[in-house]
Amino acid sequence: MSQSTDAVFDLRPGASPLVLSLPHVGTVIPDALRSSYVERALDVEDTDWHLDRLYDFAASLGATALVPRYSRYVIDLNRPPDDTPMYPGASNTELCPTRFFNGEPLYREGAAPDAAEVERRRTRYWQPYHDALRNALQAARERHGYALLWDGHSIRSQIPWLFDGKLPDLNLGTASGASCAAGLRERLAQRMQASAFTHATDGRFKGGYITRHYGKPEQRIHAVQMEMCQSLYMQEVPPFAYLPASAANVQPLLRQMLETMLDWKPQ
Repeated sequence: MSQSTDAVFDLRPGASPLVLSLPHVGTVIPDALRSSYVERALDVEDTDWHLDRLYDFAASLGATALVPRYSRYVIDLNRPPDDTPMYPGASNTELCPTRFFNGEPLYREGAAPDAAEVERRRTRYWQPYHDALRNALQAARERHGYALLWDGHSIRSQIPWLFDGKLPDLNLGTASGASCAAGLRERLAQRMQASAFTHATDGRFKGGYITRHYGKPEQRIHAVQMEMCQSLYMQEVPPFAYLPASAANVQPLLRQMLETMLDWKPQ
């Protein structure tokens, strides 16, 4: 059973301490905004495609899941509300992104959102998602004494505008150890190390706003981000098709990592 807030997102309640956030899976651009974008943007190529399908096993683990409807081209739910860059000195996408991942403009000339439009979108799309995420974490903590947040992402394995070379297959982010207990970080890293996939912990992707803001181990809320290469489970080029056989190779590890979180107990 799911609940929604005016179709901004889908909330799928669960009974375990685990909350699954998938902030970049949305694909909808509202009709009223579509004419502002360049034609290519309407294909929302920088979506974290199919992650709700890849993580469909999370319901069997009792996870609460938040799945947004709207595209990151409308609002980036993993950026701070004041639009502070997450990675100073590197290429960053904004709260209301104005460029594709290759640096080219998303909007037609003169049509990028002004400050008033950014605030409207923050209020309309960003705030409800974060209210629901905060409430889900608080409910889990009240029920179990602690809460666990897995912030799921995926990205093309090579994007020169954002990073050099090819990404490791799996990129665990814990805000350099600040967003979760050290023991949990170590167990998750060990799971990756025992796999056949290339991996990094707190490398290029250390966790975005969601991981950094909600991960408060001292308040018994432990958060991690998983940024994974899309080549592990889908085509990285149009039509961005889901590849079930490939997905079946990585899903067991993802499940093991979520189970590792649930098996772990804070001191």
